Amino acid sequence: DFLCISLANGFLQLRYNLGDRTVILQTLQKVHANGDTWHSLNAGRVGNEGYLDLDGINVTRKASPGMNALDTHTDFFVGGVSSLNLVNPMAIENEPTGFTGCIREIVINNRELNLTVTDSKGGANIGDCDGTDCGYTVCKNNGTCQVENTGFSCSCPREWTGTMCEQSIHCSQNQCGSHALCIPQPSSFSYTCACALGWTGKYCYNKIEFYIAEFVGNSYIKYTDPLYGKRDLEYSRLSLNFTTNQTEGLIAWMGKSEDEDNDFLAIGLANGTLKVVINLGERISVPLMHSKYFTCSDGRWHFITVAQQQTCIKVYLDEELILFEDIDPQRKYTALNYGGICYFGGFEIGREVNIVTTGLFQKEFIGKVKDVVLFQDSKKIRLMKAEGYNIHDGNSGN
Repeated sequence: DFLCISLANGFLQLRYNLGDRTVILQTLQKVHANGDTWHSLNAGRVGNEGYLDLDGINVTRKASPGMNALDTHTDFFVGGVSSLNLVNPMAIENEPTGFTGCIREIVINNRELNLTVTDSKGGANIGDCDGTDCGYTVCKNNGTCQVENTGFSCSCPREWTGTMCEQSIHCSQNQCGSHALCIPQPSSFSYTCACALGWTGKYCYNKIEFYIAEFVGNSYIKYTDPLYGKRDLEYSRLSLNFTTNQTEGLIAWMGKSEDEDNDFLAIGLANGTLKVVINLGERISVPLMHSKYFTCSDGRWHFITVAQQQTCIKVYLDEELILFEDIDPQRKYTALNYGGICYFGGFEIGREVNIVTTGLFQKEFIGKVKDVVLFQDSKKIRLMKAEGYNIHDGNSGN
């Protein structure tokens, strides 16, 4: 499988092969080769249907039924490759050669790649294209960069301030503590403080410890599994206790959640009903729901275990087996490659649950979680030692 964007005889081409045939799209207009014109390119595919857009002029290719998943497990190359014989002969029209020119703002699956020395895995013969202190996106939030004798200066939009327009005007006089993030609230011309794990209070000055994590809706915990490299990913398991009086919310998400190709196991509530979704690599995620149970939003503690044995999924609620399903009898994908990342309650600040989960879950979790166990570990994970924000001590009254 491959997906390749290239210049061919002055035109841009998108070529991809999902395992059965090579699809080729070419722009209607040529690229300006004068060396001082920036072009905007959008290219990709939805299933096996491709699209290629150069400066707003779009070309699409309706594909006949066939493969619809891109199975590549290689590095992502920009501008060239480490060895030209790595290039599939069908990926380009002519003999392979490296790109000469400038590239900026690469976004893959809604995630921007930082084209810097430290962020890339490797490379060779790359120079600074701009040649000035301004460069690309030095000024944040649509600020305008001007080259000065001593470097650069930024002219900021009305809502932003700071040397690089990086600070909201609503946070310029904030009183948030050192263990907090200032979150601007433009509608009220104010701000709130998001407290790092282990801190609470209006300005996050109060230190806390907890064994029961209370989520208040703009909260999350991100736990990195130190034993991930030793796990048998064909036999995964996640157990926890939760309580809530809300009918919607994402309780737990095992997976990196960086793009649509990531494997995941998710637990949450939809319409007051327990909802479990698992993706082992097909990208088609069939939600498992049990309509009998509308009692999960009753403010009581509930114990849930989700066990994956290759493609067989078992869900236990309050120690009763409520779901048992084989999600792929063909056994095409059998391992939960979750990257050692587990989210609880939601995702990082600014990442909306309904967007990250592509509508599988609608909201962040409001409620409490405790006694989280991964696989068959003898110890509960220490949520207190993870990364997170806006987590309260849920021990009171329990």
